[in-house]
Amino acid sequence: MNRLAQLRATMLLCGGVIVMTLSACDSPQSAERQGQAIAGSTLAKVRARGTLNCAIHTGQLGMSYLDKRGKWQGFFVDYCRALAAAVLGDPDKVKFMPVASNKRFTIVQTGEADVLSRTTTWTLTRDTDLGVNFVGIMYYDGQSFLVPRKSGVARARDLDGAAICITKGTTSELNTADYFQRNRIGFRSIVFENPEEAKLAFFAGRCDAMTTDAFTLTVIRLADTERPDDYIVLSERLTKEPVGPVVRSDDEQWFEINKWVMNALFAAEEMGVTKANVTAKRRESADPEIRKMLGGLPGFGKSLGLDNDWAFRAIGATGNYGEIFARHISPLGVERGQNKLYRDGGLIYPLPMR
Repeated sequence: MNRLAQLRATMLLCGGVIVMTLSACDSPQSAERQGQAIAGSTLAKVRARGTLNCAIHTGQLGMSYLDKRGKWQGFFVDYCRALAAAVLGDPDKVKFMPVASNKRFTIVQTGEADVLSRTTTWTLTRDTDLGVNFVGIMYYDGQSFLVPRKSGVARARDLDGAAICITKGTTSELNTADYFQRNRIGFRSIVFENPEEAKLAFFAGRCDAMTTDAFTLTVIRLADTERPDDYIVLSERLTKEPVGPVVRSDDEQWFEINKWVMNALFAAEEMGVTKANVTAKRRESADPEIRKMLGGLPGFGKSLGLDNDWAFRAIGATGNYGEIFARHISPLGVERGQNKLYRDGGLIYPLPMR
């Protein structure tokens, strides 16, 4: 029986005995959405464990770093806290798992981490070949170069023949090779196992330039030298670097939960919902979309296998997207730029919460 014939037979069976076989004709995704998480799903495992396992950067100011009290803070750290608040009811029920760049996908593929939340670029091959799904774009960036000001380098093409520090297992390796080949100029790649080694080598003078995402280079310039004016991040961008959280591709429900938690943070900023006013907005807003998102009216929890207060808890834990950005990124002197809401000239475009 060919595929079309099988489909017709299934449709006839489900239509002819609808009372007796309705549940059998439901898809697995539909069954998940009718009640609690099915056994073996990521949501069920997280709930049974009582903790969200979140893989993060080993240490990156602004994105994921240890504060003076030894507590993880940062832009991508707060995403995991919002997710934990949504699914577990407590933003502190997170086990943060620092992971090197070249190990970050493995920890998700094996199920050791429930989500990877760090500066990870969404590319075609990563999306199709690794058994993972990118939840969405949480930060728009681009690759650049950090160079000593005294070098006189003003653009990437001035680095012909230069030695360049690069971290192993990042998109920067291939991007750099492609750029120099495309422009028919040469370079010498000096590859390091982790970003800290690459950074130390650059400041020790072993490389003429260091390359990675512009945000990371900006932080390195500001935080890792006593004389930041002695270095510049080139304004030129070699690539587009859309970065965001990553989950395994074999659990549609978990993917959708992550996608909509992130979107709720975007939508909250657009709607003017903040950490300070989320309770009042839930109770008093005249906008039914806001009250549905926050669970003040019958909302969207059932569709995700959650209760209706999931977004209320997430926003209450971390604030909206703009608040997270202002708390962790803006103090570093990094402007929002492309990471503004679309209405303000940026690329952040919240999906409808309805």
